[in-house]
Amino acid sequence: LTSMAAETAAELAQALAGRGRTVPGVNADLAVATAFGTAWRELTGDAVQESMRSRLYQLGELRPPEPFPPGQARVAGPADRDLIIRWCQAFHEEARSGPDNLDEMVDDRLSYHEFTLWEHDHQPVSVAGLTRQVAGQVRVGPVYTPPGQRGRGYGGAVTWAISQAARDAGAAQVVLFTDLANPTSNELYQRLGYQPTADRLILAFRKRG
Repeated sequence: LTSMAAETAAELAQALAGRGRTVPGVNADLAVATAFGTAWRELTGDAVQESMRSRLYQLGELRPPEPFPPGQARVAGPADRDLIIRWCQAFHEEARSGPDNLDEMVDDRLSYHEFTLWEHDHQPVSVAGLTRQVAGQVRVGPVYTPPGQRGRGYGGAVTWAISQAARDAGAAQVVLFTDLANPTSNELYQRLGYQPTADRLILAFRKRG
């Protein structure tokens, strides 16, 4: 949900519940998410569970990672599809969120060349995705490095590379979300020049019984 009054969020929950809509959860700022979740529980009897607290960052002055890791970035192509799907599935399992139509998301982004791989010794070691540009804004994500390649700076490097590509493509605003429970990623993105702008609460709704 975008910014709105808490009362409006509760009214929205009432309107959706009244139409019999299925809502799997809500992602909004703390007050709005809480108001929507409370209203939804009272209206539907669904269990409401906190899924994640996230932080929205917006890119200021982009800075390269320090130290800069070995390797180079390249734009992913159709031949990388299976690898990217596996890595996106692994990312969403760790993040406990993500689209149901993951294959379609990957195919869509490959069609407009918005997955970037970081390679070392000609082997992919990290990936970052980018949404389509809308009204001058793009969002970075997912960013994923397999466990065996972590701690070497590859995630920061691929984020830097795809952020620069977004700027080169004319994006006025480059944003991304982080899990507040992951201090490593929050520190990393700030070193690259991302600035925190808002905190959000993600609630998941489940039918009882």
